[in-house]
Amino acid sequence: MRNNLLAALCLGLCFVAGTVILGRTWRGNVEIAQTLQVTGSARMDLVSDLGHLRYSVTGRGATAEAAYLDLQRQLPVIDGFLAGADVPDSAVQENPVNTWGIEEFDQRGNRTGDVLEYRCEQGFLIELRDVHRIKALSVDLAGLVTEGVDLRAQHPQYLDTDLAAIKEEVQALAARDAMRRAHKVAEAAGATLGPIREARMGVLQVTPRHSTTVSDYGINDTSAIEKQITAVVHAKFAIE
Repeated sequence: MRNNLLAALCLGLCFVAGTVILGRTWRGNVEIAQTLQVTGSARMDLVSDLGHLRYSVTGRGATAEAAYLDLQRQLPVIDGFLAGADVPDSAVQENPVNTWGIEEFDQRGNRTGDVLEYRCEQGFLIELRDVHRIKALSVDLAGLVTEGVDLRAQHPQYLDTDLAAIKEEVQALAARDAMRRAHKVAEAAGATLGPIREARMGVLQVTPRHSTTVSDYGINDTSAIEKQITAVVHAKFAIE
């Protein structure tokens, strides 16, 4: 009888202890589950401070030598134009010359073994801090066709040399915006905002100013001088 009583007493104590532990665990899980998720964002304007303009010049001829000489004939015309536009020699980078032949094909698409003409091409890159001059050059260079210059210019690229620091700044602003939003939501709900549980940075969108284009992989626009950079932060806070 006495042994049965002790066993029942021990069983009861174990049940009470288990209930207390279970209650505390449940309460802790509930507290952990009480979180608030918000999204903060920030946007900054920026102006590109470095311009790139790539262009190529092509010489043509019945032989490889004639094509090369035709190329060399055109280069002084371009050099004179750039000098008149106050572009220093140090701002122009030259690429190696490429020469190839344009093969002849018959009506069935088979090579005949003959070469219709040879072409000789050289690429150049103009790099200037004056982005507006780069923009003007990209338009004016096309006019050299009237002087017998076979030139093709690519769309200029406008870069931002301090972009890494700007990215850090706009991400910090987005994080502050997330916290501000979380405080407002918690206050409206009559709760107290606790410590941050999780934070995840979204991709950065560098787009032309006033653009609404976004991409899941982020955007790094180089087509516009005036741009905007947008950052998004997804944050989770504990609430009490």
